[in-house]
Amino acid sequence: MSKIQRGVSLYSFQEEMFLGQMSVEDVLAFASSIGAKGIEILPEQNMPTFPHIDDAEVARWQEMLARHGAHFTCYDMFLDTKLRKGETLSDAEQVESIRRDLVLCNRLGIRNMRVLIFVRPDILEKCVPYAEELDVHMGVEVHAPWHLEHAWILRTIDVADRLGTKHLGILPDMGVFMKHYPPEFRARFERQGARPEVAQFIVDQHEQKIMCEYTIYEVAVKMGGNKAEIAMAETLRHAPYANPKRIKDYAPWFRHIQAKFYGMTEDCTDPAIAYEDVIPELVKCGWEGTLSSEYEGNRWIQDVMPVDSREQVRRQHVMFERLIARAEAQREIV
Repeated sequence: MSKIQRGVSLYSFQEEMFLGQMSVEDVLAFASSIGAKGIEILPEQNMPTFPHIDDAEVARWQEMLARHGAHFTCYDMFLDTKLRKGETLSDAEQVESIRRDLVLCNRLGIRNMRVLIFVRPDILEKCVPYAEELDVHMGVEVHAPWHLEHAWILRTIDVADRLGTKHLGILPDMGVFMKHYPPEFRARFERQGARPEVAQFIVDQHEQKIMCEYTIYEVAVKMGGNKAEIAMAETLRHAPYANPKRIKDYAPWFRHIQAKFYGMTEDCTDPAIAYEDVIPELVKCGWEGTLSSEYEGNRWIQDVMPVDSREQVRRQHVMFERLIARAEAQREIV
């Protein structure tokens, strides 16, 4: 049986939490109710006193998780490299900032930390001794437009291999597997004035995986694109489709997945991200980790309808259960 676990990122419920419609505990209760017991936290957003977290606050979170049978899976760190006066943090200051996050990660009982993609590999190399001491895996987020085989990502893997450490690697964001253009994107741009025929051209270009710069040029210059049309074409820069079959080659370096999605259909399928191709590969290679829902469709629909993050996340987990079960059955047959 597959050892893939299911969870949610608190980021998925930012709309409702910002509007005061859900509390963090509401999210934990909901996540647990759908079997998504792994919780990915963003301390800078979810802990008002961050970075000054006392033992009482740590205990409060642990008690809250216990009430709902949930547990932490990942800590999302941020690194502000620029100071208010326009100055840049020194290398030593960046290392100290990351060390601070590693310490809090450990105090919270979390063993995976999401590292923003722009953090330099040589900075992370200096942080490895702290990560090893505190037993926290630093996973560099593989976020579009980067992908698993991008040279920047390979640099981090090279550092991990050279050091022989199990505490540095990557953390894939499923946005790199955008097989089809999200319907939510298209609808929003059309509401902003994109002509249907131009929008269709952009969707068709993405479907054929035409180099995005060609499409942007066609729309902006040859088609006389308006502001909304050019903006829609420019989203293609962040809409890559990596090869799901390469997942097995990189699985040893990641323990957590940010399961990004923009919208689920009523029959619980994702019309954009290629989960039907990705999950069988994860099952096939025996990957053990957490699929953590990261719903980002809110910003694309909030101008015309209420956001229902709960229903969207619920549908994604119905899909996860279905795809994992199907992949397990196929592996047994083979």
